[in-house]
Amino acid sequence: MKRTVLYENHVQRGARMVAFGGWEMPVQYKGIIAEHEQTRQQASLFDICHMGEFELAGPTAADDLERILTQNIASLNVDQCRYGYMLREDGGVLDDMICYRLGEERYMVVVNAATAERDRDWIVGHISASTRFEDRSDEIGKIDLQGPASRELLGRALGIETPELKYFRTTWTAVDGVDILLSRSGYTGEWGYELYLPVEQTERFWDRILELDEVEPAGLGARDTLRLEVGMPLYGSELSEERTPIAASRGMFVGKSKQFIGRAATDRDLEQGCERYLTPLKLEGRRAARPHAKVVHAGKEVGEVTSGSLAPSLGYAIAFAYVDAALSEVGTNLQVDSGRKLLDAEVVELPFYKHGSVRG
Repeated sequence: MKRTVLYENHVQRGARMVAFGGWEMPVQYKGIIAEHEQTRQQASLFDICHMGEFELAGPTAADDLERILTQNIASLNVDQCRYGYMLREDGGVLDDMICYRLGEERYMVVVNAATAERDRDWIVGHISASTRFEDRSDEIGKIDLQGPASRELLGRALGIETPELKYFRTTWTAVDGVDILLSRSGYTGEWGYELYLPVEQTERFWDRILELDEVEPAGLGARDTLRLEVGMPLYGSELSEERTPIAASRGMFVGKSKQFIGRAATDRDLEQGCERYLTPLKLEGRRAARPHAKVVHAGKEVGEVTSGSLAPSLGYAIAFAYVDAALSEVGTNLQVDSGRKLLDAEVVELPFYKHGSVRG
């Protein structure tokens, strides 16, 4: 098991550690619901150092990324980032990732921890000789401050005037001689910041932010309930090599006027449709649906749950499931087999939680 630079800090703060994507990570400190509510109401700090950061640079970097990723890269401005997918030739999702444009010929892609090694090999195998590739995962620390008060609190913690950042924009700021890349993409549905900084400086700034009484550390448990409430997919649950991104997002984050690896498969699914689509479900009551639970309609299996949880901000259970196309429309009544009983569910619109501060 790998450990982030903050491992001992988590243990000292009483975190419960679990295995996640090959890493020992904090799943909770005071409790998932308490950390969830702290993020929705104030601000929480998350250790995201386990994720991978790759830099690509040179005159062919943009064209290479345009071919490797589904999102439009050519139209990215410097200091802008964009979410999308990296696909196999058959359209299966290798990973979902955010691509940052750091300079005229300089880019960074941030990838999931569990797929980082495979992602690196895939990218290296599909770039031009004139594109420079560097795996900077071991050099870069990443901590995320998320919550409606995060802008004011970050400024206080760092002793700066927090930059005015639009959604999915970035900027560099220097704090006590340390260069920090700030971005504002978020994963919780709340206003927040991602801080990329030298790994050896990570604990110093982690502690500095947590000196504020209004900020609490949060673990992967709250991160999961927060992302589910706002309809964000998780690789390995909603996204995998077994399905194209059309089944997961119905064509969102997939460039329509560019060529990329897997384009023929996504075109096929757009034209012919998918057998099943990722579908948001609102369940009656607070009993959560578990991954792989069967979705039922008129006594017949019509789908399978990928993620499910009580939604602390809503007071009832919610889930993602791949459901037969004909039954994936909003308003359709379904059931989820919990093993003990059938739970009534309804297909609803995303996001489940609609009151986040993410866009200000």
